[in-house]
Amino acid sequence: MMFGKSVRLERIVDRNTGNCVIVPMDHGISIGPVAGLVDMKKTVDDVANGGATAVLMHKGLIRYSYRSSGHDIGLIMHLSASTDLGVTSNSKVLVATVEEAIKAGADAVSVHLNVGAETEGEMLADIGRIAKECNDWGMPLLVMAYARGPKIQNSYDPVAVAHAARVATELGADIVKCSYTGDPDSFREVVKGALAPIVIAGGPKMNSDREILQMVYDSIQAGGHGVSIGRNVFQHSNVEGMTRAISDIVLHGYDVEESMKKNLS
Repeated sequence: MMFGKSVRLERIVDRNTGNCVIVPMDHGISIGPVAGLVDMKKTVDDVANGGATAVLMHKGLIRYSYRSSGHDIGLIMHLSASTDLGVTSNSKVLVATVEEAIKAGADAVSVHLNVGAETEGEMLADIGRIAKECNDWGMPLLVMAYARGPKIQNSYDPVAVAHAARVATELGADIVKCSYTGDPDSFREVVKGALAPIVIAGGPKMNSDREILQMVYDSIQAGGHGVSIGRNVFQHSNVEGMTRAISDIVLHGYDVEESMKKNLS
């Protein structure tokens, strides 16, 4: 079954670099039908045309969005959820299964973990169980690991980020998504301690294209293996261009200036 994981990973990861450009579109459950996630087919087409290696979404969206253009792109099905309207939005619960993902044609599954949340124990148990099922079925597992909860004063603190990333690896993640710590030196330590390949989250909508691309570039220089950026891509005025700008840095070795000049000037 590990060979099955290798085959599927090649559908969401660039074969030449081992890096990936994932555009998550799972925000509808947590914050509703925001801009960029209404005309789903167009958004998926735009990021596919821009060179993203995969999109990530909940099971119900697949029928409305995946795939209408001729460009191939991997599919990651998200298995956990909570809403920002709920009392404990940091407490994620499972809303889908690995078998459902296989039936939907997904190339990987993802699960969200908030280390430090009130229901941390339940989330750890869920991911342990999902990791076993992924191994049984040969399905790659991406874990979105964050430090969030009553005792977490700064979710971008390098020690907290490194801890969350390591937890994901220890539970069996094949790819770990975590926050960027703000500078290459501290993030290099996160990468070193995680062991599994790391991709960075995009976080809230940023102020400028340069700010986003500099973060992407710095993370790659620190040993990261790519990005999983949502709002800063699908809410951009030029979704295809922004995706291509990120892809050129992550997959083709461009620097920030080269990528901006080619794709966003």
